[in-house]
Amino acid sequence: MKTLRQIISEAEKQQIAIGHFNVSNLEILKAVVNAAEREKKPVIIGVSESERDFIGLNQIMALIKSYKEEGLEIFLNADHSKSLTSAKMAADTGFDAITFDLSGLEIEEIKKQTKELIAYAKNKNPEILIEAEINPIFGNSKILTEIPEQLIEQFKGKNMTDPIEAERFIKETEVDLLAPAVGNMHGLLKTSFDTDYMLVDRNSKSVSWWKSEIDIERIKAIKKRVNIPLVLHGGSGIKDDVLVKAIDAGISIIHINTELRLTWRKVLEELLKDDPSEIVPYKILPKVIAEIEKLVEKKLRVFNRIF
Repeated sequence: MKTLRQIISEAEKQQIAIGHFNVSNLEILKAVVNAAEREKKPVIIGVSESERDFIGLNQIMALIKSYKEEGLEIFLNADHSKSLTSAKMAADTGFDAITFDLSGLEIEEIKKQTKELIAYAKNKNPEILIEAEINPIFGNSKILTEIPEQLIEQFKGKNMTDPIEAERFIKETEVDLLAPAVGNMHGLLKTSFDTDYMLVDRNSKSVSWWKSEIDIERIKAIKKRVNIPLVLHGGSGIKDDVLVKAIDAGISIIHINTELRLTWRKVLEELLKDDPSEIVPYKILPKVIAEIEKLVEKKLRVFNRIF
């Protein structure tokens, strides 16, 4: 079976991106795996610290291992590991990759801890990939009703990833992957839970204007200076054509999480509303899984330029 490094290298040569899908429960995991198998595309399963706590570190590892034994190209990433302790636990467990998110710290401290993690993790598994996030990527897992002030400031030029600083960081740490801050954010912004997000004047704080305006030129500038793959966090809500432009600019992995969670909740609510007397999970949840599968398939086709 190919390593994750080989899969990403092939994607770079083909100018496509690998889909990274976070999972919070078995339904979402099954949907992602089913879609990847049907589309015959490799995927990365991401679990943040909170998701790992909920599912179980060893349990998610065992599930991914079982899929690999079936011949599927499914890889596991310890997403947004915010401490050396949690990152080292993921390395001990056998994860394929670790996103080491120390973006709230000073750059020299990030370098120091990243070097320590790389030495530890590579000793455990030379093929493990370490991803760094050195500038904050704002947002959260909720449906936002107002643009975070930090993001507005970022689009004025503050706290975006600087290409020169990124190059220096990579040379000093020898990190494998970099997640730049380029106007992207985690989560979705909606005028209300039941309406689609709308693109309007960027001066409005109630709509997601930046979702179509991530800094493509900055991605190009960073990629020109670094020789490692770039990862786009906060892919949920970004228009398909913008995602393709980001891939063209140098993005090799795209993270999707909030759209999966939103689909899970909305479909589940609709099913329970339509049949409030039904209580059997295995009768309700397959319909939820099917809708999430459709979303994942759509994303995989965009990432692989299948239109």
